[in-house]
Amino acid sequence: MAKVTFNNKKALFFQSLKASVEEYFVENNIKKTGNRHLYIKTIVLIPLAVVLYLSLLTFPMSALLGTALSAILGFVLACIGFNVMHDACHGSYSENSRVNNLLGLTLNALGGNAFIWKQKHNVIHHTYTNVDGMDDDIAKSPLMRQCSTQTWTPAHRIQHIYVVAIYAISSFAWVFIMDFVKYLSRKVYRTPLQPMKMKDHVTFWASKVLYLIFYVAIPVAAVGWQAWAIGFTAMHIVMGFTLAIVFQLAHVVEETNFEVVGDEAKVIENEWAIHQINTTSNFAPGNKIISWFVGGLNYQVEHHLFPRISHVHYPEISKIVEAKCAEFNVQYNCLPTMTSAVRSHFRFMRDLGRKPVPALAG
Repeated sequence: MAKVTFNNKKALFFQSLKASVEEYFVENNIKKTGNRHLYIKTIVLIPLAVVLYLSLLTFPMSALLGTALSAILGFVLACIGFNVMHDACHGSYSENSRVNNLLGLTLNALGGNAFIWKQKHNVIHHTYTNVDGMDDDIAKSPLMRQCSTQTWTPAHRIQHIYVVAIYAISSFAWVFIMDFVKYLSRKVYRTPLQPMKMKDHVTFWASKVLYLIFYVAIPVAAVGWQAWAIGFTAMHIVMGFTLAIVFQLAHVVEETNFEVVGDEAKVIENEWAIHQINTTSNFAPGNKIISWFVGGLNYQVEHHLFPRISHVHYPEISKIVEAKCAEFNVQYNCLPTMTSAVRSHFRFMRDLGRKPVPALAG
């Protein structure tokens, strides 16, 4: 595996930015972790998911209502991932590490695995964002071509159409396939998985078994195979698409840059912080409803620069980041609405699907 390093010798931008952000928290006498706004989300979303789950198992209802409630459950589960799990696994939910670890296990309740996700997301994605050959989030080739350095196939001509189906089944694949691939291969894409302690192995298998019990066995016993299959499919389609599209809008759009690493060591000329800004985009920053549901992940630039700060602070921090980018003449990527971000993403996927023109020999 090639080594990737950043040119941090003159990391003046991030030093200045970090100082300004630190000053904001000191002057306002507030903690960087979650506050009552995050706690309110937690006590709304988690009980709502439990109520929906129990209602689907307990109350007689039509197939249409059952499917609709299952779809809503999928959306709520995605929102728990965005708001509760994401902050907790980054250690930004609470100053208490036990609280973070406990709430990070909400990912296991969704069918994933917090241990693997932390390495895949916190370490690899947040360090090597949009680096083809390192970032697992854009390593979907040949199924999807997410940057120009990836191999093109004729099927990519219509990838901007069929990716909708891929996003819809992504959580199902994550729960039942990808976690096991990473666990058994001991790798996240090309990066070796950190050694797992016995408790990590036990947690992995126990949570997978509990997932089958609570999401398959109990529902089948309560409502039958057919109703379960329809509801389970609806839940995963909505959850998978919601999770996938939010993360795609942050990195795989026309405004973001990509790097590529081959078999040789690579030095990325920008300092790490500028690389994060170049490869990341905000969207719909003025939409409080979207910000609430996606856990501030529409402020993805701020999240990548300060992943240990809770998302509830991103709207205020974004003002500091944008001003500092202007001061240092750094492009600050921000799409004004979610609609514009969705359009940018699908235009980008369509353009990547076109057959590349061979470079002329010099």
